[in-house]
Formats: sequence, structure tokens, C-alpha cells
Amino acid sequence: MRAAVLYDVGRLAVRDVPRPEPGPGEVLLRPAAVGLCGTDFHIHAGHANYHFDPRGRAIPLTAHPQILGHEVAATVAEVGAGVADLRPGDPVVIDQGRSCAGRVERCEYCAAGFSHQCATYGEHGITGLAGGLADAMVVPAANVIRRGAHADGGPLDAAEAALTEPLACVLHALAAARRAASHVTLDGPAATRARAILVVGAGPAGLLFVQALRRVAGFDGAILASDPDPGKRALAARFGATPIDPTAAPVVDQVQAATAGRRADWVIEASGASQALVDLPGVLRKLGTFVLYGHGHRGVDVGVMNSIQFLEPTFVTPTGASGGFDADGRPAIYREALRLLERRTIQVAPIVTHRYASLDAVPAAFAGAHRAPGYVKGVVELA
Repeated sequence: MRAAVLYDVGRLAVRDVPRPEPGPGEVLLRPAAVGLCGTDFHIHAGHANYHFDPRGRAIPLTAHPQILGHEVAATVAEVGAGVADLRPGDPVVIDQGRSCAGRVERCEYCAAGFSHQCATYGEHGITGLAGGLADAMVVPAANVIRRGAHADGGPLDAAEAALTEPLACVLHALAAARRAASHVTLDGPAATRARAILVVGAGPAGLLFVQALRRVAGFDGAILASDPDPGKRALAARFGATPIDPTAAPVVDQVQAATAGRRADWVIEASGASQALVDLPGVLRKLGTFVLYGHGHRGVDVGVMNSIQFLEPTFVTPTGASGGFDADGRPAIYREALRLLERRTIQVAPIVTHRYASLDAVPAAFAGAHRAPGYVKGVVELA
């Protein structure tokens, strides 16, 4: 079979690779659509490597090439022994993280609902396990959720369904922040209720945060969304945020003006831009909540934390999409994310601005197509 293989930093090619076979309790999937995530671009550019040996040392791509792609909508091609509730032809989405799902005994993290911190965790497309930018991939049946159960607004196409994974991550992040927030909450008594939230970055994650805050959490206060791209700002406004152009004036000045000097009760960093950490003391209220969701933040000295500490913020650093398991052992938060997409509570069609027609288009997409004007989110369509 063919796959898009990242064999060194910045070097990706479509190659023939062995076709995987499903073992007991596993399924062979034929990827239909694979979202391109900022994490994929970080790995490709050499800014991050999440594949570690047992001593925590990164394994070079030259030693272990990676098939990227962890935002996957697919069709079941084959089922392994013992899989009774899935059959070939089923349209599905996946939880890309291999955890204790489906096991009788779970580790302490999975037992507490934190499957993406599993003691034996691995992640397809990120930590060395083969991802979805291929003709086929094998995952545990417990990671697979059938599509179509909540298609109230008509069938969701595969490219939209592929965004189940990033939405699940955003839902987990909001749940973690709501658990942690001790001073200012999204609901509850008026005296302690947040009035303003700043979302830094209106890329796919930021736009999902804006929608989830409005349409899932029911937040009715001010949401400010900062992004230098006018198209992304327009989408943020469409989804219920007040856009801020960081190129027009300092973000600190604009946030303080928009909040009458009060600043934001919550700041959600969804850009990976280091300037967000520099700006934080000027945009976040004392005892506010800071959600560090984006990755990257290169070029800032750790000393920037000195002034942040004086705010005594609640600091939340969510990752992945933990959320416990349903009765059938499948990840509850992915099922919830898919339900929100299929019912069109969360809209992702406007976010998917670029569709790539085959694996052959993947090298060019990573070489720079994602930096083209108007780009928000790219999805590779394989079927």
C-alpha cells in the first residue's frame, strides 16, 4: 500500500509500505479524510518530536520514519477476531490514542477518565504509531466510533467528520478549565461569573473554542478573538466573537479598551505564538484562568513567567481528549464531539478551506500550501 512518509525533518514522500493486518480486537480502516493539524506541521518542521524511547529521548525520524495524520474519518475494511459490533463498510471516526480502552483492567489514569495520560499511551500519527495518511491503518476496535447516529442535519461528509478529533480536544480543554477555575467561572453566581474571555488565535482550534463557549458552554459574555488574518477574524465574528487585529494596535491596549480596563477573566492561548505569554500580564485579570492550549511558543525566555506569577492565575495545560469511557468501552468525549458535529451544533464546514484530493498532494501541502492566503484548515480526502 502507499503512505505519506516523513523520513527526516522537512522531508516527506509518498512511498510503498507494508499493509498492516488487524489482530484480535482490532480493525483495519481505509482512511477517507485526514485533517492536517498544527502538530503535524510542527513535527514536519522539526519543531517537535513526540516519539520517545523508554528514557525519554526523542527518536529521530531518520531512525523511525513517521506516517502522520491523527484527525481521521474512515471506513471499516476488515475486522479482527472478537470484533462483533463493527463490520466492513461502516463509516467511522477514531480516537487516535491507544490507551486502556477495551481492557478489563485499566491503569490509574484511564480508571479516572484520563485516557490520554494512559500509563502505556501511544498516539497514531504522532508518537511513532502509523497515522492516517495512508491507504490503510489498524487501530483497536475500542477506538472506533460509527458515524451517522446523530445526522439530524443530513450526512456529515468525511472531511468535516475528520474534525471530531480537534473538537474532542477542545471539549476536554474546556472541561479541564472549568474544573480548575477557582475564582471566576463560566456560570454560577453573577459575582463570580466571567464577563470576558480572550481567545488568542482564530485558527481551527480558536474557532472551535469560540463555538464551544457559545453553543456548548452557553457563555453569553464577551469573547474577544485575536488573529492577524482577516479571514480568520471574519470567521470568529461569524461564530460570535469580537475580532481583534494584533497588527492594528497592541493586543493589550485593545483588550483593555474592550473591557473598560477590567481585562479578561479567562485567556485561552490557541496560537502557539510566544507573544501571547508576553502580553498575558496586561490582558488577564488577577486570579483569572489561563488555558495554555497552543504548542510552540519559541523565542521567549522563561523569565516571562515572573510577571505572570504575580497574577496568581489558575494555569491549565490540557492536552489530548481525555473524557472517560462509555458503557461499550469507547471514548465518551469523541462520541460527544461527533454528536455536536452531526447535529451541526458546531459548524466546521466554513473552517475547512483547503481540500487535497489524494496522498500525492500531501508533500506539497506540507511544503508550504498551508501558508497560502485564505488558508484556515486543510483536509486530505482519500476516498
